[in-house]
Amino acid sequence: MNTFFSQVHAVVSRIPSSRVASYGQIAGMLGDPRRARTVGWAMHGCPEGLPWHRVVKADGSLAKTELFELQMAMLESEGVHFLSNGRIDMETFAWKGDC
Repeated sequence: MNTFFSQVHAVVSRIPSSRVASYGQIAGMLGDPRRARTVGWAMHGCPEGLPWHRVVKADGSLAKTELFELQMAMLESEGVHFLSNGRIDMETFAWKGDC
């Protein structure tokens, strides 16, 4: 497995319930904020049990995939609230953790 992908999965595994992190934030935590897209690739086929639904775009929106509605429902069940524009208030719900 790709080492960077493993590092991404390790960071994502630590995002607590009711918090989210952006692709770029995760890449930055791993030392290369320009690799946000690679973080997205790492999330495809991620290990079972990884809280993939807690990874969102930097503006608080969700990726428009076939899992969009499931991701939104999972986040809402954890207490994450969406604004009227469909985005998450990143000031409130962004994870402030570090590596």
